[in-house]
Parts: sequence; structure tokens; C-alpha cells
Amino acid sequence: MLKRTVYCGELTAEHVGQTVVLNGWAHSVRDHGGLIFIDLRDRTGLIQTVADPNSAPEAHAAAAGVHSEWVLAMEGRVRRRPAGTENPKLSTGEVEVELTRVEPLNAAKPLPFQVDQDSPVNEELRLKYRYLDLRRPAMYRKLKLRNDAVRRIRDYMYEQGFIEVETPIMTKSTPEGARDYLVPYRLQPGLFYALPQAPQQFKQLLMVAGVEKYFQIAKCFRDEAQRADRQPEFTQLDLEMSFVEQDDILRVVEGLTIDVVEALSDKKLLKPFARLTYDEAMARFGTDKPDLRYALELADVGGILKDTGFGVFRGALDSGGQVKALRYPGGASLSRKEIDDLTNMAKEAGAKGMAYLLVDEGGAVRSPIAKFLTEEETAGLLAAAEAEAGDLIAFIADKPAVVAKALDRLRREIGARLKLADPNLLAFCWITDFPCFEWDEEYNRWTFAHNPFAMPHPGHIDLIDSDPAAMRSFCYDLACNGSEWASGSIRIHKPDIQRAIFRKLGYNDEQIEEQFGHMLEAFTLGAPPHGGIAPGIDRLIMYLTDDENIREVIAFPKMGGGIDPMMGSPSPVDESQLKELGIRVVLPPPPG
Repeated sequence: MLKRTVYCGELTAEHVGQTVVLNGWAHSVRDHGGLIFIDLRDRTGLIQTVADPNSAPEAHAAAAGVHSEWVLAMEGRVRRRPAGTENPKLSTGEVEVELTRVEPLNAAKPLPFQVDQDSPVNEELRLKYRYLDLRRPAMYRKLKLRNDAVRRIRDYMYEQGFIEVETPIMTKSTPEGARDYLVPYRLQPGLFYALPQAPQQFKQLLMVAGVEKYFQIAKCFRDEAQRADRQPEFTQLDLEMSFVEQDDILRVVEGLTIDVVEALSDKKLLKPFARLTYDEAMARFGTDKPDLRYALELADVGGILKDTGFGVFRGALDSGGQVKALRYPGGASLSRKEIDDLTNMAKEAGAKGMAYLLVDEGGAVRSPIAKFLTEEETAGLLAAAEAEAGDLIAFIADKPAVVAKALDRLRREIGARLKLADPNLLAFCWITDFPCFEWDEEYNRWTFAHNPFAMPHPGHIDLIDSDPAAMRSFCYDLACNGSEWASGSIRIHKPDIQRAIFRKLGYNDEQIEEQFGHMLEAFTLGAPPHGGIAPGIDRLIMYLTDDENIREVIAFPKMGGGIDPMMGSPSPVDESQLKELGIRVVLPPPPG
């Protein structure tokens, strides 16, 4: 086999006159009635080659049998392209290779879709033939960007004094917010390993071990509903530090983020990153992952309406709810159907409806609810919402959680309709001081709001029985453009506090010992104060490539439901394997 001496994308005018050997794929083949042009592609790019029947008849004859996506080895001399035929769109567009030898290494039958252009292809077909999809130059660039990002992350972490430690993939099932993937234990049927949702307990135990600064590019697994930004298996930068406070961890990750983004993209950043408490973020934006690329904020108008006679607002306030407003710039020109569409969005988010005021260009206010409001109330509402002529002011009156969810949905819709978000801006923001607990109405019990290992604020552990909803913890998320990128906390390192948290979550002492006894014992043997965080690698690449689906930045992703059409998994296994594991499959009855 002719062995490569240079990559296709590296050829420039400096190589003119040199004899080179290239390896790659036939990106396109063009017969111009004598001369045969083959654009050869490897991972670095394209180079035009030409086979001339007069100067190299054997190379021409071999080239005549080549089709797209054949694997080739080629030898030839680099020359400048004839004047007027240069291709400024290619880095190699000044030169071409005049072939003296063409060696087909492997033929290719017609492909299920073309890879020489970025034309739309059904996603299931793309994933079934993912190895072909990854031949596309755009897909390769994403893989290369991911490689560069991970390499830069590792370099940064080493420079900061962290050491990389691998933690187990087969571990113990523990409650961490999603369903586990289970692995049966052959030697004793009925026992199971679990694939880790995160290396949470191991990295805390590494702090007890005295490692002090740990990191890992970690694979994690969660059996949860699929979304555009989630996969059943994903990759995160996992890190933990000892003898630190919250600001120490935020400083390391903020510096890392800026370093990677500025080195590998042209994206703009807001520096330093904004910091909001959880309560502030929910009050101003209705979400703990706000998009700060635009300024639309919620206005709490409950005080203005404290004496209102409007029944909808009155009822919400009297039952302990809220009334909040959101400005839609220019929204007064919306049709009734467009306003109804907004109302339906609010209803889909759980609200009973959406009230509104329209401010005409002359300043007059019109609305189905205007007759129920006093002049003072109307003026106060417009002032609180910072309304201008031509605006629509939307109101949601309901429980605080419903108000937040509905207005967050409307805010994102308004931002998208008006194109308020700069697509080249990454607006990272820290969200801190999350609640320790939230009430689970379905199961009628307290559950953890962020994670069960987070240290409560000083003095807040005393509220665990009297007012658990008021407890705040040293939890923090790093959000970007409306999505969560990283999540972490200062950890509990004292066993009595950790036991109290577990008990509030409904675990009895026997269950605590069964599931977490190893950690609690470690905390009695010299555990330092520590904390950590876990930014998502996949989502970081999405930010840099502007992809909206996480599958675009993972080499071999799963489809919805965790299906892999390329490998045909998940799939049945042989009955003998199940028997050896002591497992019997019980299928649900057919529908109907």
C-alpha cells in the first residue's frame, strides 16, 4: 500500500513541485472527457487530484473505475491550479495533485445517503449509519472540537493542581434523582450493581482519602425521559476540592470556562459571570436557569393589587398565591389569535389562564379586564411592568410555582419571537443558595431540591423540623442561555447533619445504614470540609457549535427511548444467559 506522506488539508503552494502520497476517500469524481478529477478527502480536508491520460495512462485507467467513497491511496506531483480555476473556499484551493499512481484500497457500494454535502437526512437513518454520518466534514469538526475542549480542560485542571482519578462504573444503587441502570450479579442472583448517575460518593470519599483536588472526565448514566439536551449516557467534568468554600469552586470553574470558550470559539462572554441567588432568579425570571441575553424581567404586582376587586387576582392573593406581570414589547399589535396562542402556552405550563393589558400607541389601555381595575391600579401595573406605548402586559395569577413556570415559558417565547437573544453571546450565570428541600405533592413528602449531600447554611439545620422549606444550602448551578451547564455544592462532611437530612427525606436508620453507612463511617474518620461541581462536556460543545440537539455532538448517541439503531440495542439476550443470572422476563400484557 502507498503510505501517506502528507494530509490532504495540509497541501499549500509551498508543496508545489513535490511528489506526495495521499490516503483518503473519493469525495467526488468528475470525468471531463479525458481528464478525471477526484477530490480526495481525509480528516483534515479536501484536495483536488487530476488524472491525465496522456502523462499517466495507468493512473488514468485506475481513476476511471473509481466511484464516490472508495478508499484510495494516490501518488502524484503538486502543482498550481491553472489560472482562473482556483477555489478560494478551500484552504488547498491554490493547488492540485497531478496523479502518477492510483491504488484503490477498498470499493464502496452506493451509500444510503450522501456524505459529500450537508443535505438534510432522516435522523434515524443517520444514526443507523452513524459511521457514515461522521464522515461528513461538519461532523468531524465537532468531534475534533470536542477533543480539543477535553484536552484543554485536562491541561487547565493539571495546571490548577488537580489529579485525575478513575472511579468505578459498576457501583451501588443510591437515590440521586433519576432511575438507575442495573447490572445483575451472576454469582448471587437477586443482587445488582448500578451504573453511576455520577461519581458523587466516590469523589467525596477521595476527599476523605486526602486527595484534596480530584477531577475526572466521567461517564454517567441515568434512566430518564429523553430530551433534546439529555442522553441516557453522557460525559461530565467531575471535580472535588478539600478545605474550600463556595467561592473557591466558582472561581476555578469560571476560569476554566472562559479559558476553553475563548480558546476554541469566537463566542462573546459576559465577564465576570453574573451571580444570582435561587430566590432572586425565580423572582426575576421564573426559572433557576435564566437566559440573560435579554432583559425582560417579571414584575411582582401583588402589592399594587392588595385591595383589588378583580376576582381572579383577589382569589390568587387571598390563597397565598402571586400575581406577576411580564412585558411584551410591541405586543399590542398582536391579533386575538396570537394572544390566544400565548394564553394556551401559559395553560400548558399549568396556569388557569393569562390576563393582559394592551397599551395603544397613544397610551390608551384596552383589555377585557380593564373594567375591573381602578385607574390607580392600572397606572401602577403599567409602571411596575415598565410598559411603553405599543406593549402588551401579560399577567399570571396562581400559586408561586405555577406563576414562575408560566411566565418563564412566555418570556422564552417572547424572546424567540422578537429575536432578543444574541446567538453569538454566551451569558453564563451562577445560581446559588438553593433550597434544601421541596415538597413532593405526588408522594406527600419532602424530597431534596438539589442534591441530598449539600451543606445547609449555618443555623439552617435547626429549621429542619420547624420550617424545612426555608432552609437554604450551599448549592450552586452554572446556567448558560437558558439551560443548566454545571451543578454542584459544598458537601456535608459531618455524619450527624447528613443523617438528619436523610431522615427528613423519609429514610429510617436501617435504610440509612444500608445505603449510606460506608459514607457516614468515613465521615467519622477525619473528613475535611469539601465541595465540588460537574459541568457537562456534551452541553459545552452544544454551546460552541450552536446545536440544539445533544445527539449532534456525541459520536454514537442514542435516539429517543435510549434506542441505538446502529447496534440494534437494547436487544433480547439468550435464555441461557438469563437462567445463569436467575432472571425471568415477565412481559406486560398486550394493550386492550
